[in-house]
Amino acid sequence: MSTDKYTPRLESKYQQEVVPALMKKFSYKSVMQAPRLEKICVNRGVNGAVTDKKAVDVAVDELGNITGQKAVPTISKKDISNFKLRKGMPIGARVTLRGERMYEFLDRLIAVALPRVRDFKGISDKAFDGRGNYTLGVTEQIIFPEIDIDKVTKITGMDITFVTTANTNEEAYELLKEMGLPFKNAKKDNQ
Repeated sequence: MSTDKYTPRLESKYQQEVVPALMKKFSYKSVMQAPRLEKICVNRGVNGAVTDKKAVDVAVDELGNITGQKAVPTISKKDISNFKLRKGMPIGARVTLRGERMYEFLDRLIAVALPRVRDFKGISDKAFDGRGNYTLGVTEQIIFPEIDIDKVTKITGMDITFVTTANTNEEAYELLKEMGLPFKNAKKDNQ
């Protein structure tokens, strides 16, 4: 019986290539100072969830298939009469990925899903929040190979948030760029 523990490809890349590159660029004194990816949160609102109860179930199933982890429905926090929305109604789906599943999802996102986006020229480098987190909006769930296009009734998008331990946007940008996220235009080194 083998005791070799499985390590995702991007996790190995992080330890062997990304950390040394970040250490060199930001001149950290310790390896522990290098920012790392903490978790990836995938969130999806469901348009028409108030009238169609099955729409949320479909969204939860699709997110589960895409991420490889069971998704949970998101619940509304307050009543909004214009949308006929009551507090406690399911209105979307979300899943938080950590560890192996996080790296596997990121690998599939970079290598398979993003290149399938129509007219893809890279992702924007302006969606950082100032605290080292990055959010990417995807307009179609059909870019993921886990989704059977024949069974899709409605094309919807989702938000993918990368939560890092970086202190600044620049550190987070360098971390995600080194991990392989295809940013549109590389920032100038003197910023």
